[in-house]
Amino acid sequence: MPQGVAVQAQRTYTSVSGRGIDWGLMPARLFSKGKRLYWDPEKISFEQDKVDWKKLNEDEQDMILRLTSLFGAGEEAVTLDLLPLVNVMAQEGRLEEEMYLTQFLFEEAKHTEAFRRFLDSIDCHEDLHRYHTGSYQTVFYEALPQAMGRLNQDPSPAAQAEASVTYNMIVEGVLAETGYHAWRSILESRGLMPGVQEIISKIATDESRHIAYGVYLLSRLIAVDDEIYGVVQKKMSDLMVPSTGVINDLLGAYAGKEVPFGLSPDDFVNFAIRKFQGRMAVIERARGKAVDELYRAPIETFEEADA
Repeated sequence: MPQGVAVQAQRTYTSVSGRGIDWGLMPARLFSKGKRLYWDPEKISFEQDKVDWKKLNEDEQDMILRLTSLFGAGEEAVTLDLLPLVNVMAQEGRLEEEMYLTQFLFEEAKHTEAFRRFLDSIDCHEDLHRYHTGSYQTVFYEALPQAMGRLNQDPSPAAQAEASVTYNMIVEGVLAETGYHAWRSILESRGLMPGVQEIISKIATDESRHIAYGVYLLSRLIAVDDEIYGVVQKKMSDLMVPSTGVINDLLGAYAGKEVPFGLSPDDFVNFAIRKFQGRMAVIERARGKAVDELYRAPIETFEEADA
């Protein structure tokens, strides 16, 4: 044996073991679904978007840049911060979950690419950090990296639950979903920017799988230890105030004049609260369930978070 080559004597590989890969496990099914729904941001055309952009007034352009800044940075943040969860699943030997999370991470990188390509298409090269308010920074600059980074030292079920709540339930399940609602309210009804519309549609489809995984993970943790439900409740409650603050800041920036595109602050806050309540309702259903039941449940069980 060559010098300097270390051997881990007891290591085994699931894919070539008698167990094999469990293709019926919920994360493995998400992995297969994601492969079927692959898309490439580089193939999206922004030619009409450039034309539409030039027709917008100053406040309307400001709103588009504001949303793009929040989304683009948010997608980059979750790309940067997901790796500790991938490592935890690898350390626990959950190959199917790790496989799905590698796809999950790849998709977050694609989302980052998509928003940057849109900004490049309209020749926007200014610094958009000015749109990141205190509430936004609380969630994306502090809560998200702290909750995910904690997993590097503390991979406990409680730490996993707090990380998933922050990432999947709040960032993706409340803020991103509310952001999609804003994009659609602006673009679809007016037939504007088909390239951005395509981005939002495809990202929302990806995120539905990400949220489904988060609901699955939290459900699995709660099914094993019901005390985790209290951890989830507390973290959701702690993050709801800055989350609604992000939404209020988005539309409150136009105080004293008409909000661009006629958007209603109350509509979006109420939408976010409905999303929050829907996520909690689905997670609560895991209490008292057998873990094996969750492993085999249809993906739709975890995606239908508004019931």
